[in-house]
Amino acid sequence: MKKKKQVPEWMNSALWSTPSDHGRFDPPSPPPPPPVSVKEDSRTIPTNQNSSPPPFSSSSVSSPTASADDISRQAQAQAQAQVQLLAELSRKVIDMRELRRVASQGIPDAALRPTLWKLLLGYLPPDRALWFSELTKKRSQYKNFKDDLLMNPSEITRRMYNSNSNSAAHDIDDAKSDTQTGLLLSRSQITHQDHPLSLGKTSIWNQFFQDTEIIEQIDRDVKRTHPDIDFFSGDSHFAKSNQEALKTILIIFAKLNSGIRYVQGMNEVLAPLFYVLKNDPDEENAAFAEADTFFCFVELLSGFQDNFCQQLDNSICGIRSTITRLSQLLKEHDEELWRHLEVTTEVNPQFYAFRWITLLLTQEFNFADILHIWDVILSDPEGPQPSFFPPFWL
Repeated sequence: MKKKKQVPEWMNSALWSTPSDHGRFDPPSPPPPPPVSVKEDSRTIPTNQNSSPPPFSSSSVSSPTASADDISRQAQAQAQAQVQLLAELSRKVIDMRELRRVASQGIPDAALRPTLWKLLLGYLPPDRALWFSELTKKRSQYKNFKDDLLMNPSEITRRMYNSNSNSAAHDIDDAKSDTQTGLLLSRSQITHQDHPLSLGKTSIWNQFFQDTEIIEQIDRDVKRTHPDIDFFSGDSHFAKSNQEALKTILIIFAKLNSGIRYVQGMNEVLAPLFYVLKNDPDEENAAFAEADTFFCFVELLSGFQDNFCQQLDNSICGIRSTITRLSQLLKEHDEELWRHLEVTTEVNPQFYAFRWITLLLTQEFNFADILHIWDVILSDPEGPQPSFFPPFWL
């Protein structure tokens, strides 16, 4: 009989047996950034009532209540991880291999998570001297995206006309007159391609109306994102502004990625990223959380975006091929479980694996545990590929 592979060492880390408080979390509006000294366990994050238990650990199974020795070992492990992470972050040039190794054991301090996730996703370069210039460039680029891609077609047409016109009709006096009349163009100044009823493929109005359907879908999905968490849901100005940020990110992503556009579920993958970066203890970073989250989201999806492309479903890089690889890995690491699922009960892998892969487990656990699980997923040097599932489950 084939000998099973041992449980990976990281799964027995005391960090995974942390007893968590799954009470209701109601962040103030807006919440003050957590101080650097605050630990993850001191923050209460809401529980999804339909979610599964926290990640498996041998110590958590043996006793529902952590003993004094367990708590002591846990505290020591957290303290050691904290020292190692701070040591890596203090380097002029960060050793990404070592950072990934330490972060894969869990990030005990929530205040470090925003910076660590940016590094693990490749948004921040290892050279700390480049951070300021890189962030400044990316944030400016995102602002330009918003200005260019979220503009009303009427304004686009008007700007195109003004920029291309060299006639004397656009002197200062006429500009004042245009302002008084609402900057409206006469019918003769509007080309057929720029007409609101144009069906041309390059028509900005035709594209605008095609985008409307996607934007409405994004709006519906964003409003349904974590309805049990006040950070994402509710009538407060803070929740509304967070919803608007999620919506804007997804719209811009859809417009820049015409091959994929928007697929339902992307909002669930985006939510943990925005939550973490918005709660950065650095006020400036928190203020630019929307821009930073957009580029981190792009980096995250770049590793498995083919799973969202329907045209690639049956290709070697599509979702069906990915599910097949996961099934093969499950058979390799735990043949008994694989046989029970696919032979005895004849459960098609797509019924349980599709959501795991495309949503990165965001629907399988409560929000607090998702953040810990993603510490491990993002620490994988190969990216969020399905290869992480067998060691995670086994």
